[in-house]
Amino acid sequence: MTMKITVLGTRGIPDVLGGVETHCQHLYPEIVKQSGADICVIARSPYVPYQRSEYQGVKTKAIWAPKKKSLEAILHSTLAAFSTFTDGSDVVHVHAIGPGLVVPLLRLMGKKVVFTHHGPDYDRQKWGGFAKKILQLGERFASKWASEVIVISEVINNIIKDKYQRYDANLIYNGVLEAQPLEASLIDKYLVNHELTAKNYIVAVGRFVEEKGFHDLIDAYAKSGLKIPLVLVGDTDHETVYSSELKAKARMTKGVKLTGFVKGDELKVLFSQARLFVMPSYHEGLPIALLEAMSFSLPAIVSDIPANTEVGLEQQSYFAVGDVNALANKLASLPDQTEMDYSTYLEKYDWKKIAAQTLEVYKKAVGSK
Repeated sequence: MTMKITVLGTRGIPDVLGGVETHCQHLYPEIVKQSGADICVIARSPYVPYQRSEYQGVKTKAIWAPKKKSLEAILHSTLAAFSTFTDGSDVVHVHAIGPGLVVPLLRLMGKKVVFTHHGPDYDRQKWGGFAKKILQLGERFASKWASEVIVISEVINNIIKDKYQRYDANLIYNGVLEAQPLEASLIDKYLVNHELTAKNYIVAVGRFVEEKGFHDLIDAYAKSGLKIPLVLVGDTDHETVYSSELKAKARMTKGVKLTGFVKGDELKVLFSQARLFVMPSYHEGLPIALLEAMSFSLPAIVSDIPANTEVGLEQQSYFAVGDVNALANKLASLPDQTEMDYSTYLEKYDWKKIAAQTLEVYKKAVGSK
């Protein structure tokens, strides 16, 4: 019998910026390919151009959500949870601790629930005290009530063991696609568009929120005296004082380029043709942007937060988080190599393995009491 799975907790797929969104975009088509499962991803209406659609065999449908960061996740997750009452799903897969608030509701509705913990979002600087408490409550509810829990790193596994005595979580890493060669014409087109030269710029990718540390990166770049451009790929979903000030700082700093949100081949070109990847984050779950940079063999300089150190790069790739001078020194002494061999690192971040492991968790959930 075909397993029916409903997914909530993501803004949507395909090509919606965000770690959870990238995770879902790669995971569910692979699960469909391996098992023929009937999967529906419930998206948030402001982020997708459809009401109902399909992506590589995965059904997608949009449910209304307000585009307001404090309300968006919980309101949408509640509406999505109620929509599963009559959808005949065998498993509801909930992503992230904000949406985790609805896990007890789903269990009361008789659903088998798999919860993926993508990271302690209450550590993000953008959240105030009340929001942090709500997120911690979501983590507690989901960790205690879910039929099965998936954690994407050992760091997160230790958090739920220590805080909630949940000792049976399934450790399944985030994944990354193997980099495919790009056509020379595409590379030329996008580099010309952004006035860049191959292997002659630094790239950083992510949302313009405090915990990504891009303010530190701009300051460190200015101090480093580097003559090659710094390219910041990304923007913000919700314009804030911080994102406005960050963009103003970038525009005032010679050599910094802002691309806005980019996706698809354009993003692959900007990633793959860089000289160096930098991630100055204060908080990550398991950083997909770093894995993508590694898939393109880029040398990397990253903050020494637990999520980044768990990847296990060589010591010289790390700097003390928040230390602008240390980052400036790392940038000034640009690594000699323009390419790194990460093949052994990337073996455990294979989407085929991850999909197979996730399918086993669904089977466990369906068989659980």
